[in-house]
Amino acid sequence: MAMKTFVRALLWCAAMLAAQSAFAQTFPAKAVTIIVPYPPGGLIDLVARQIQPRLQQELGQPVVIENRAGAGGNVGAEVVARAAPDGYTLLLGNPSLAISPLIYPKLNYDPAAFAHIGQYGSVPNVLVVHPSIPAKNVQEFIDYVKKNPGKLNYGSPGYGTSPQMSSELLKAMTNTFIVHIPFRGSGPAQAAMLSGEIQMMIDNLPPQISHIKSGKVRALAVTSLARNPVLPDVPSFDEAGLKGYEVVSWFGLVAPPGTPRPIVMRLNEALNKTTQDPQVRDALMARGSTVIQGSPEQFRDFIKGEQVKWAPIVKRANIVPD
Repeated sequence: MAMKTFVRALLWCAAMLAAQSAFAQTFPAKAVTIIVPYPPGGLIDLVARQIQPRLQQELGQPVVIENRAGAGGNVGAEVVARAAPDGYTLLLGNPSLAISPLIYPKLNYDPAAFAHIGQYGSVPNVLVVHPSIPAKNVQEFIDYVKKNPGKLNYGSPGYGTSPQMSSELLKAMTNTFIVHIPFRGSGPAQAAMLSGEIQMMIDNLPPQISHIKSGKVRALAVTSLARNPVLPDVPSFDEAGLKGYEVVSWFGLVAPPGTPRPIVMRLNEALNKTTQDPQVRDALMARGSTVIQGSPEQFRDFIKGEQVKWAPIVKRANIVPD
């Protein structure tokens, strides 16, 4: 009896694997939707749209970008977590996948349960200040903040985002006090910055490039250890005296928990081929991005490492969503 049960189990597993393989061979048979968990205009939205045309060619089906903003990226993430695990609804993964579990006591989804497809890039953030702030470099900015504790506001796309974490790391390393104003995405935060509602932000580099070059904001430092080729005259925080300061925003694709492995690998292959395209690589690099290719496992392990890195910062800064 035990042997019959074992054989039945083996046959069932073989049938399921065969069914998944057959399904993957016909995947995709319709449009694939990528959920961007922030409003249009920010880094995560931009990098989704930069791969969209080429990814469509690789998959042979339309790729639709849908913005579902809110709660520091968690609204969109929950939409994908609850979607059917068939590969047709994906999430543009970003640092909130690592940070949200650290600051939200109860999420309606498990960020670790997503089926990781692959990381395809990273980009530094940049400290920008409103022209009304007299500081021309990092040290002058730190001195100004210390003389005006609590009088400056910094904006971010929401709790648990890379810009917020970058700012909190700066505050921790310089023992300064700047008030956090969370917005529903980078676009609204940028608008507040340009109007003077907030006086500074450490934002993802790509959406700030045009404002920096037009003089609407002043760039003081980038968050990578080295300078970025897009802004060769702007030093890194490390170079400016904050030794060891390093933050990068990153992005990749994840699918709902339980998505079959053959579909995950089909999407991983399409994503890696997309970012091998010279036009896609050039477009990403022109915005200060580093193009990354790899396996689902490498992306999963990278996110785990990010969570380990940020846990003590979240605890020390006592970051709790309002």
